[in-house]
Amino acid sequence: NVQFEIRAPLLHDMVRLNSRWYPHKPAVIDEQKTLSWSEIDANSNSVANGLIELGVNKGDCVAILMTNCVEYAEIMFGILKAGAVIVPLNLAVNRDGLTTMLIDALAKVIFFTPAQHLTLPDWQTDVNSLVASFTFGESSAASNRDYETWRDQLSNIDPMVEIADDDPCNIIYSSGTTGLPKGIKHIHRRRIQSMYELSLAHRYHFGVISICPIGLYSNIAWASLFCALIVGGTCVIQERFDPKIWIDTVKQYHVTHTMMVPLQFQKILEAENFAPYKVQSLQAIISGGSPLYADLKKTIAQQFGCAVIELYGLTEGFMTTLQPEEAEGRMASVGKPVRGHDYVIVDENDQELAWGNCGEICARSIHWMIEYHNRHDATREAMYVDKAGTLWLRTGDIGKVDEDGYLYIIDRKKDMILSGGQNIYPADIE
Repeated sequence: NVQFEIRAPLLHDMVRLNSRWYPHKPAVIDEQKTLSWSEIDANSNSVANGLIELGVNKGDCVAILMTNCVEYAEIMFGILKAGAVIVPLNLAVNRDGLTTMLIDALAKVIFFTPAQHLTLPDWQTDVNSLVASFTFGESSAASNRDYETWRDQLSNIDPMVEIADDDPCNIIYSSGTTGLPKGIKHIHRRRIQSMYELSLAHRYHFGVISICPIGLYSNIAWASLFCALIVGGTCVIQERFDPKIWIDTVKQYHVTHTMMVPLQFQKILEAENFAPYKVQSLQAIISGGSPLYADLKKTIAQQFGCAVIELYGLTEGFMTTLQPEEAEGRMASVGKPVRGHDYVIVDENDQELAWGNCGEICARSIHWMIEYHNRHDATREAMYVDKAGTLWLRTGDIGKVDEDGYLYIIDRKKDMILSGGQNIYPADIE
């Protein structure tokens, strides 16, 4: 047969394409510098070539323990271009937890910022799989190499490693301070698909300037960066969240989109320098990570003057959104599934419940994880198979659906209390 065959672009391919067609357009901005799409493409090529020289093979894990900066983004893209797996580490996890995660991932290389290197001073002896570490910024550690010196002496020609849709892309750890960590593993096709779906739900477009004040080890921060990548936009990366600085930055760069947790929006509204005219460039915001209560949602909509979208989602792979056009009369809802997603509600005996009842949310998603890394037990526990043989992901969250199909989150399943034969949730007690 004579046919046109093509593999749809993956995240790292989008970096190449943006570099080709929009070479001078700003890709990422932090407090120190701005990188255009051509610059971040070249820098990430150097990172990829350097990793390959160090013996990092396709499927090997490369860890990042850094504060937010544009270098974080170029390192992530470089890891992907080398065919390796990104392992972003939560800055709040202690030394024992970090060591456990690195050992579990068999990480080959780790990138630090100076303060974070102090968290793992003995990485050479604690994690046998590591062959090299690099620090971006001043570091006195003899065991560490300077990141920029290393990167700048490498070729910035794309290594063009062949990467398949079902090759692993990332492992994001959800826990690990105590007990066994749960590494959520995604493959390339599903990871970029999640960004396509979220870009649509968040109303991204070519002129987007997003702001990311959340650590790039988190899924919600990845959404800010990768959704901008998908549309060829720009992402402003903040080292840390400071409400006053956030407000000034939004005004300075005419930021159009942001994704944050409800507490951050609350802090911004309470900041002494907040004024609606300073955030008038915002077009759409997403709140996720925890419930956005109705009063706060109304206040944000009034003061920000833009689309307020509530997101319910799991790093494992599932999303619902409540769009502003459908929020009237159901402000406490988290909406309906985004395109390509579905869910059911089941009781304690795994019987599917009709709308109006409370039960565990079990989801299907076109971009869910493939597994918890090295945790077959946890992967099996997260599976629910219905009577028709269809596989669903157990979310561990208790939800209720109204007569129009809108989802309401009640509580975590593990927090449920059985009293007098009835299920009671902490939210009901409060």
